[in-house]
Amino acid sequence: MTLVEIFSKEECHLCDDARAVINKVQQDIPFRLREFKLMPGDPYYEEYREWFPVVHINKALAFKYRVNENMFKIKLQQVAGDARNPNAEPDEPSIGSR
Repeated sequence: MTLVEIFSKEECHLCDDARAVINKVQQDIPFRLREFKLMPGDPYYEEYREWFPVVHINKALAFKYRVNENMFKIKLQQVAGDARNPNAEPDEPSIGSR
């Protein structure tokens, strides 16, 4: 099953918007969702601080700043048959997989 990861931070209206789009799409297209709320001092906060929210699909960077609903659906459909990592279930967040 496809894995979607959202990297967000506190008090981020773009993160709230992205989460709403992702949750809406998840009602029609099944995928696993993991969210990581990064805080100042977290190892990857500095790396993503200018990009929040950051969304990965199967460990690959898919979106930063905003998640467009139609593009999100297209990307999910594209990876649905992707054999390179069909069982993406990382033990760690997929930071660095760009």
